[in-house]
Amino acid sequence: MDWFAPVDIYCERLGPGFWAEPVNALSNIAFVLAALAGAYTARRRGTDAMGWVLIVMAGAIGLGSFLFHTFANRWSELADTLPIWSFVAVYIIALIAKLRERPPHPAAVGAVALAAIATLVFLAMGEGPAPAAPTAPAAPDPFNGSLQYAPAVLAMAFFGVILFARRHPQRWWLAGAAATFLASLTFRTLDRDICTSLPLGTHFLWHLLNGVMIGLILQLYLRIARRPAR
Repeated sequence: MDWFAPVDIYCERLGPGFWAEPVNALSNIAFVLAALAGAYTARRRGTDAMGWVLIVMAGAIGLGSFLFHTFANRWSELADTLPIWSFVAVYIIALIAKLRERPPHPAAVGAVALAAIATLVFLAMGEGPAPAAPTAPAAPDPFNGSLQYAPAVLAMAFFGVILFARRHPQRWWLAGAAATFLASLTFRTLDRDICTSLPLGTHFLWHLLNGVMIGLILQLYLRIARRPAR
């Protein structure tokens, strides 16, 4: 794979320049604000070490996405996806542990880690080598790559069933995050197909809404009462 091969898949990008996607790039401030809001809550209410890890990882999502929407090549695309899926994997393990009030079972950690690694390998190697001879162009993906986030939707549904079945006091943070994520996925999916009518595209809304979603699930984790020390 050519790690410096250009990537041009968003309406806003019309050339190879660093600032060819200023709105897509700068809208990643939403992830930094989510991390700062999480840090404020953590300082005010207290949290465990994993809470701070998640806060830092939330900010790293914004940095990785900023790199992708400025350099727009294969290595920065991986810099974009790595923090996202790392956050998903760590968050799932951390939330399971906090809800169980005990360390997660090693089998659960292994399963989540393997799923995250498999996803990252798939995303990194998805392009594969260039074909030796010209082939017919592939049909465009009707979901514009958004199906890669299906595991995150399933994880939200899984935890939603648990929290609402328990009538957990923090369940509405997850409900708000799930609704926000579905809206952001819609805007991400539509971005490619509306370029002619809306040249700016809608990918920046994916960033802004995902920043809100990350902020909400951070608040969910940080606001779950810690078990009193014995």
